[in-house]
Parts: sequence; C-alpha cells; structure tokens
Amino acid sequence: MATYILIPGAGGQAWYWHRLVPELRARGHDAVAVDLPAGDDSAGLAEYADTVVEAIGERKDLILVAQSMGGLTAPLVCERLPVDLLVLLNAMVPSPGETGGEWWERTGQAKAMSDQAIREGRTPTVEFDAEEYFFHDVPDEVKAVALSQETVQSSTPFAEPWPLHKWPSTPTVFLQARDDRFFPLDFQRRVVSERLGITVDEMPGGHLVALSRPQELADRLEAYRTG
Repeated sequence: MATYILIPGAGGQAWYWHRLVPELRARGHDAVAVDLPAGDDSAGLAEYADTVVEAIGERKDLILVAQSMGGLTAPLVCERLPVDLLVLLNAMVPSPGETGGEWWERTGQAKAMSDQAIREGRTPTVEFDAEEYFFHDVPDEVKAVALSQETVQSSTPFAEPWPLHKWPSTPTVFLQARDDRFFPLDFQRRVVSERLGITVDEMPGGHLVALSRPQELADRLEAYRTG
C-alpha cells in the first residue's frame, strides 16, 4: 500500500482532490488531501510545507502529487521527509531564489497562454476568466460546486524567494494535461526541460484534471507507482 499525499494549487483546498481520493482508495492505497493555509497572510512557503508534513504524520511509502502552485511547496517537503516519488501535475517549477511572483514573467506564462488561445481559435481575455481557463472540461455539476465556494489565495507565498539551492534528489516525474489552457503543454515542455532536465508526460484534460478525469489520473499515478 502506498500513501498518496495530494497538495493542491492556489486556493489550497483539499476539496480539489475529492474525486481522486476515492479512486486511489479503491485501489487499496491511503490518500491524504491537504488543506493549505491559503487565506492566511502570515503563512509563507515554510508554513505550507509544515502543513503538509503535519498531515503526513508517521505515514511511510510516500508519493507526493503537487498540482499547479503546489509545485512550490512539494520539493520543500521532499527535503524534510523520505519521499518515494514526486509527481508534478500541471505544476509550477520554481528556480532557486526566484519568487513565485517572478515565475510568471520569467517563464513567459502569459504569452504562452495567449498564444495558445489564438491557436485554438479563442480570443485571449484581458480579465482572467476561470470558467474558460480552469473549468472548460469539468463536469457541470462539479463546476457549479467549485464556483459556489469562496476561494482565497494570499500573495505571501508568491512574494518570497524559493528557498532551496537546488531541486531535491527525490525521483520526480512531470504529468501535464494536454488541454490545459492555463499552462499550455508546449510551454510546460520548455520550462520543465530547462529547469528539471526531464521530459513531460501527457494525458487528456485541462488544468483541473483531478476534477475532470479522476479515474484516468488515478490510473496514471498507479502506472508511475508500479514502474
């Protein structure tokens, strides 16, 4: 039995994983979805990592799955605990000393997102549209619940330099949903190659793939676990 530790992206809600958790448990594993202190302006990346470590407790055989902004936190956990595998899912990949706020411009995320919209025949929006970029492939009933919830993300974790001097030695894979409109596939291929020197694996789905395709995601995670 493995223990899947599921680290959410911006907004920090464990709810994001609520469709994936039963899929992993049905396969005989422990699955822990972490709530991060996203609404606390006093909480930075150290506190986010503390929260994950506390949620793990004494559990062993750890597989960390980090969604989007969770890519800033998960490597910090890998430096503190023995983790068997880190799965970066549609994730941000920080560089040492770079703030989360700097990441967007340095990687060229905004242009990549706009260029992808044009290629797909969509009109790039001036104001960010969550339904267009996050929920375009999420089932309507799940989207309705998500949009009814108040989601707050403090800017504090984005304002501090990423504290590690290098990426941890934990075995790491990168899984990218090919229909992600927020972090397009070609953009992620470039960033991941430049910063981690590994290839990007693909699956169908958008940025919130744990909401849109939980069964397929569980299958992919299990394939990583079994090698």
